Amino acid sequence: MLTESKMPAEGNKVLVQGSKMLSHDNLRLIALALIAETPRYGYEIIKLIEEKTADWHSPTPNIVYPMLTNLKAAGYVTASTEGPPTLYTITDDGRDYLKQNRDLANVLLDRLTALGERVSRWRQARGPTGKGLEPDSAESLVDILARAASDSQRK
Repeated sequence: MLTESKMPAEGNKVLVQGSKMLSHDNLRLIALALIAETPRYGYEIIKLIEEKTADWHSPTPNIVYPMLTNLKAAGYVTASTEGPPTLYTITDDGRDYLKQNRDLANVLLDRLTALGERVSRWRQARGPTGKGLEPDSAESLVDILARAASDSQRK
């Protein structure tokens, strides 16, 4: 049975809080959504987040693997015991939890994708030398990310 004390999905209003970090609650929900698509290894979750954000955010193994252990302890995933690397598979309780939080999971995944698209556009505008943007005429990446977070909060 799912309880709020297992993994409450509250306080997930901000994806990027002035840094390149995801909150732990957001990361857990994103990882669970990715594992629901297909069983995954921890490094796959890291790589998928890197891809979605155009390498802007790369959660460290020191964050991801304890979070996966937490998901397992909550009963939301199982972990294969057939040697390293460990393969994580969603459980029925995990599916129920994700179903209850699907809207938030979709928003978070969409934000990651939008962030990656903006980062890619910013990098293209900068050009290969990084001198393509004039300080007075172009937005900084921080401004772009702040606007993305603000836009997605209004949705």
